[in-house]
Amino acid sequence: MDKVILARDLSLSYSNNETIINQANFSINSGSFIFITGASGSGKSTLLKSLYGALKPKQGSLIVGGVELKGVSSTKLNFLRRHIGIVFQDYKLVKEWNIEKNIMLPLIINGYEKNITKNQVDSLLKHVRLKHQSGKYPLELSGGEQQRVAMARALAHNPIMILADEPTGNLDDYSSQLIWNLLEGANTQLKTTVIVVTHHIPETMNIEYKHFHIEYGNIHEVS
Repeated sequence: MDKVILARDLSLSYSNNETIINQANFSINSGSFIFITGASGSGKSTLLKSLYGALKPKQGSLIVGGVELKGVSSTKLNFLRRHIGIVFQDYKLVKEWNIEKNIMLPLIINGYEKNITKNQVDSLLKHVRLKHQSGKYPLELSGGEQQRVAMARALAHNPIMILADEPTGNLDDYSSQLIWNLLEGANTQLKTTVIVVTHHIPETMNIEYKHFHIEYGNIHEVS
């Protein structure tokens, strides 16, 4: 099975003084579902940022989707990001755009035709059960609804990988279960690699997954 992520002696840091992730070695197969856990401040979000190039390796090697991220050019990084869907803790929706246009964003960036874009967005709005809200703006929605929009946006361009940072951390049970169902569906039906940072792995997961835990800067797989 192809390795979609390969890390060798990977160290991550925000400064020269403090190493957050220390000489990590791990690999992730294409089509896997991965949970990353750890205490607050352990480096979970730091690791996730490195996977889409928001934080460059301090030492070692990190290859994502065949792209070496240490010293990567902006052109290659932009190409990689076009194939990744990201779900942030704080949603990062464009407040001046309605829900429909927010979901369209990655399709616009990737140059999809208008009719394909429209059909894809309509389908996703139905999946996240927000078709009736399509003309509303982010601040008119609840937190759970905004996260469902963010999830739809991450799925819009059929990415090879979804990175989700605490995607259900502050959501009600209904929205949380809907998010987990969408992530499971992307993994099982579309064979999308899904990597989720979370404090708690839900007991309702019905798929095979791997679990990486971060402690004191070290990453180890939990059997």
